[in-house]
Amino acid sequence: MITTKTYKFRLDPTRQQEQEFLRFAGCRRFIWNWALARKQAVYKETGKTLCYNALASELVALKKQPETAFLKECHSQALQQTLMDWDKAFVSFFAKRTKFPRFKSRKRTPNAFRIPQNVTVVEDRVSVPKVGLVKARLHREMEGTIKSATIKQEPNGHWYLCFISHIELPDVEPVWDAPVGIDVGLESFFTLDNGEKVKPPKFSRKAERSLKRLQRAVSRSHKTSRRRYKRKKVLAVYHARVRNQRNDWLHKLSSKLISRYDTLCIEDWNLKGLVKTKLAKSFTDASLGAFVRMLVDKAEWNRCRIVKVDRFFPSSQTCHPCNHRQHLELSDRQWTCGGCGVIHDRDPNAAINLLLAGMRILAVGSPESQNDKGGNVRLAKVSSSR
Repeated sequence: MITTKTYKFRLDPTRQQEQEFLRFAGCRRFIWNWALARKQAVYKETGKTLCYNALASELVALKKQPETAFLKECHSQALQQTLMDWDKAFVSFFAKRTKFPRFKSRKRTPNAFRIPQNVTVVEDRVSVPKVGLVKARLHREMEGTIKSATIKQEPNGHWYLCFISHIELPDVEPVWDAPVGIDVGLESFFTLDNGEKVKPPKFSRKAERSLKRLQRAVSRSHKTSRRRYKRKKVLAVYHARVRNQRNDWLHKLSSKLISRYDTLCIEDWNLKGLVKTKLAKSFTDASLGAFVRMLVDKAEWNRCRIVKVDRFFPSSQTCHPCNHRQHLELSDRQWTCGGCGVIHDRDPNAAINLLLAGMRILAVGSPESQNDKGGNVRLAKVSSSR
């Protein structure tokens, strides 16, 4: 099985190399806007559309014109890759996955470009075509076959290089000797079936006061002033700090779970819908979606299995010893079962039910199960990492 892995490294370019990066990113924005304008103009005049091949042919002639001769300074593959990304954007739009592609501006669009080939590692540096050897912080060794490289600038001004590598993994059937049920939420970031709980760190909530103060300083500055530019950079650095704290905490937590268990049974939450509720800020700060994605990715690399139980399965309202279902409000953190009289803590009980449902799915392979009243309760969509 061939899978994809991304390696991200920090770059330390010289001032001249940074200017080359900015020039490449500017050429990418220019080609994107040129292609989008050409497509709209041709469609308005003829009612027909332009494909990638037609624009790639026009690009050759465009580089020969005197007013656009600066495009020759950029690597040709970076320009061609821009047209490929532009074509994919329209494919996603017609498939109703994204909105209509927009024109890119320098203020709204981050500086970035992609080169599919010829970006190589030379000792502690990276060789970039038409730029030269750029100093890089290569903190880990890369595996597999490098397919493309993306160079981008973060809002705080730092440059990063992302390698996309294809790695072939052995086709080994994962085991399920150490399963666990995981109930995620806001009161506890997650609760395991053994009663272990982890509180959410709330990095954004703790930094909210400082972020508001920095944002007000930016708003008070004149839009074209040098001071506004400096304050925006300070604000971006603080946002990056909060993001890095959250990502570091999530990576360590997900790695710990993957190292302890080989089968993880979790609930398939509708996170896109949850961030539209009145608790949107809390769900965004918790980053439950990023946590689940990390679990899925790391399970694939460590030959573990992820079982996603359907979101409509009543894991919190079902008594796991007697299977009695009882209606609960969101504020009911503890409740007494009306069938057997057992006092339940809401989150550990839900984690146990998720574990039982996940094991039933793996053993039987059926997406439905009969509840105590004879009706069908949807259990799961199996998402196994193999």
